[in-house]
Amino acid sequence: MSPTAVALILVAAVAHASWNLFSKQASAAGVGSFIWLMSAAAAVLCAPVIAVSVLVEPPRLTGLCWIFLAGTGVLEAGYFLFLQNGYRLGDLSLVYPIGRGTGALLAALAGIAAFGERPGAVAIAGIVCLVAGIVMIGIPVRARNRPPRAASAVSAAMFALITGVFIASYTLWDKYAVTALRTPPLLQGYAAFPIIALLFAPQAHRARDRTARVWQAYRPQVLGAAVLCPLAYILVLAALSFTAVSAVAPAREVSVLFGVLLGRRLLNEGALARRLMAAAAIVTGIVAIAIG
Repeated sequence: MSPTAVALILVAAVAHASWNLFSKQASAAGVGSFIWLMSAAAAVLCAPVIAVSVLVEPPRLTGLCWIFLAGTGVLEAGYFLFLQNGYRLGDLSLVYPIGRGTGALLAALAGIAAFGERPGAVAIAGIVCLVAGIVMIGIPVRARNRPPRAASAVSAAMFALITGVFIASYTLWDKYAVTALRTPPLLQGYAAFPIIALLFAPQAHRARDRTARVWQAYRPQVLGAAVLCPLAYILVLAALSFTAVSAVAPAREVSVLFGVLLGRRLLNEGALARRLMAAAAIVTGIVAIAIG
């Protein structure tokens, strides 16, 4: 993996962990309302950048490109729906690692099978090590000053697993769009947000009182996620445009490390020793993938 790809992935990881923290903080207030507010804000805030990009370098989009632009919105709508429901029921340090780990594993395996990518032995060992670290982080713990919630944790883990399936699906879908169809990564990364906003608009309208309360109480989280979410994914798509998906998909999961640190610092989540061991496994895995 090139140094440019590594730099893109690391910046994306910090942005990704940060907007997931914002999503967790607002998850109990209203799932559909937050998703609509965040996606609508992202669509509006990023529109000038997209407009300038299109004017400077007009993209050549075929009919199939438009299908893939629309499809990414549908896949990411499912992703956000299951992710937010997972956060509503469980901790950031439970849902985030399981979702990202499942997505990384499935995307890497599918990239090898579907795109004919052949990572070396060191890279394969790195994938295994990285996923093992993510799984170790994802083992639920009893948070300090709170009683255990076994049923909620199991439900949250199930939502996280399904979230991982959506992550793998849109990763491979968009990988094909930016490589085979030559859709600009900036446009492919942006397209999901107006579509998600459209899909969740009826629900947000029906619960407009709740939507208004979410906006009033969690405006910084909405706007923060609206900026960081597209930024994180566009950076990943840029890396995917010249790097194998079997390397990018697992390596981007360094965001799990940042997410766990944010969860401990700001959400009072514990198990530091075990999570530091898991973080070491993640870093080792990323180094092995970069070398291999």
